[in-house]
Amino acid sequence: MGWVRAVRRGALAVAVVLAGCVGAVAGPGGPPAGGRGPLTFVTAGDLTDYLAPLVAEWNARRPAEPVALVELPDSADETRAQMLSELRSGSRRFDVLNIDVAWTPEFAAAGLIAPLERDRFDLGAFLPPVVDTAVFRGRLYAVPYVTNAGLLYYRADVLEAAGERPPRTWAELARLARTLAPKHGMDGYAGQFLPYEGLTVNVTEAIRSAGGAPGEGVDEAAARAAFAFLARGVREGWIPAAALRFTEEESRAAFEEGRLLFLRNWPYVYADAARPGSEVAGRFAVAPLPGADGPGRSVLGGSNLAVSARSRHPATAADFLAYLTSEPVQRRVLTRGSLPPVRASLYADPELVAAHPYLPILRESVLAAVPRPRSARYEQVSLAVQAVAQDVLALRTTPEEGARRLVRELAAVDDSLPSRSLLSR
Repeated sequence: MGWVRAVRRGALAVAVVLAGCVGAVAGPGGPPAGGRGPLTFVTAGDLTDYLAPLVAEWNARRPAEPVALVELPDSADETRAQMLSELRSGSRRFDVLNIDVAWTPEFAAAGLIAPLERDRFDLGAFLPPVVDTAVFRGRLYAVPYVTNAGLLYYRADVLEAAGERPPRTWAELARLARTLAPKHGMDGYAGQFLPYEGLTVNVTEAIRSAGGAPGEGVDEAAARAAFAFLARGVREGWIPAAALRFTEEESRAAFEEGRLLFLRNWPYVYADAARPGSEVAGRFAVAPLPGADGPGRSVLGGSNLAVSARSRHPATAADFLAYLTSEPVQRRVLTRGSLPPVRASLYADPELVAAHPYLPILRESVLAAVPRPRSARYEQVSLAVQAVAQDVLALRTTPEEGARRLVRELAAVDDSLPSRSLLSR
């Protein structure tokens, strides 16, 4: 999922029960409203065990409608594959699914998840961009659960000592990464550049941050500028060669061990980097991602909650969705799970901001962010981006040819989605 965390573990199944508010699944196109009873909730691994306090709460309130929690491996690709395999087989095993925001169109287009009634959920209290990730072809197919946006982590102590501010443009980032980092025995900048979903996210953010404009096709100029920025970093050495093998975890470790001046990563890194014993504790800060000529734009991460189209108990499932997105539970999602909530009010809560200082900047980043393409063929879209970007970063392909190739390959993957949502502002 978009919210990657540090520890990894295998599959686990535990029984949990949660109480909720009243909701319903839409009639036409979805399972019949009214079905009540036990549920199975499937998700990637709960690596921080933040669901544990919710177990006792539902057990005490709704023992007649228990929810069995099935945890799949933390790999996003493996989680997606297992969910799709189960749903496509016609199985009724899963009722509620915690899916990456980018998967909602794919699952909806395939008829695997049911449309939901908007007025059953408190969507007006959510950060507006996150609601867009749950909509496909004008209908609500999921409810946003957690969100995410990329942040620029930087060594505040190093920049302050040099009289510098955090970079707002790529030119400023490149200058500091190239000149200041070596003086302190550090590499300049890294993101997630291994060919996987993280590379798609990083490249998409760069293209959007280059000023891609809406249109009937890929903004080739923006793609060319984004590839040129990244390739320049590799060629000049301020993006280290090792970064081409980084996922979230390798890049987090490099920053926390004091080996990087700048890092693009998700908010989960903040708590880990600030912990006692971290090499950078008390010495770093975060800022919005830089762009070509000013602040950049992030890709929205996070996950949505959806109801299987074959669920026997859609009314209880809708209750469960409403419960997990209620204000008290969303607060615990942040405080116990270290996951960014979808409710806007929590980003201005003084107590939460004191405990999680990145919240105001994260809110700014989420509000400026754009979802990934709403394509039923998203997996192929992502693989095409990764393949082209990998060749550009390895300096096997020029930024110019990479941009032209991306135009061709994305059009070939999905001509109904001319990449404007991927590459446009």
